[in-house]
Amino acid sequence: MKTILITGATSGIGQACAETFAKHKYQLIITGRRKDRLNALTEKLKKEYHAEVLPLCFDVRNFKETESALSNLPEAFSQIDVLINNAGLASGFGSIQNGQISDWEKMIDTNIKGLLYVTKVVCQGMIERKSGHIINIASIAGKEVYANGNVYCATKHAVDALSRSMRIDMLPAGIKVTNVAPGMVETEFSLVRFGGDAERAKNVYQGLQPLSAQDISTVIDMVVHLPHNLVVNDITLTPLAQASANHAIRS
Repeated sequence: MKTILITGATSGIGQACAETFAKHKYQLIITGRRKDRLNALTEKLKKEYHAEVLPLCFDVRNFKETESALSNLPEAFSQIDVLINNAGLASGFGSIQNGQISDWEKMIDTNIKGLLYVTKVVCQGMIERKSGHIINIASIAGKEVYANGNVYCATKHAVDALSRSMRIDMLPAGIKVTNVAPGMVETEFSLVRFGGDAERAKNVYQGLQPLSAQDISTVIDMVVHLPHNLVVNDITLTPLAQASANHAIRS
């Protein structure tokens, strides 16, 4: 039985991945900052899929919390085979000159430093065993830039670069690294970006059919179950109506 660790599992792509892999009877370690949601998801996965689940409530932005949580796992969950670095967010939507420092720090601390902190702890065991798969949830914003996306785009460009450099660093240990770069996916992403403004968030997806969190988890599921010698290093996913970060057709 394989063990999979999913960060940011309490909503969106992370939650969809948790449900997808629970169906495959993976042992799951799910993390998040919202304890109520984490516990609710744990109960759902156990009840509906009879999955073995270990919920860990901590903030990936805090290295001491991250190290403490992931360095003291129960024996049954201690060998992590797949790491999905999903925890991430966009906060704010404005020009550089009008950006909020608190938004910038939140994105940098979560999207870059949080990913690094979790990977630093988890990859040690993978390297010792010479086996494992690290999947980083990046974004089409890590391939291109768009107006008012400045710092968010910069953090996802960093994830893209880290994925490529991780692949090189992990090569001697035979560890797979996959960068997954979704385009428009309808989750809580825009709601968080716009500070809870539901109407503004809804408008992002008006006039087209965006991807769903389940769409992304389906692709991740495929990537994880490819033959041992086959590695998807990088994959960009968009809905049919979107060709790039700046080009989409709306009805």
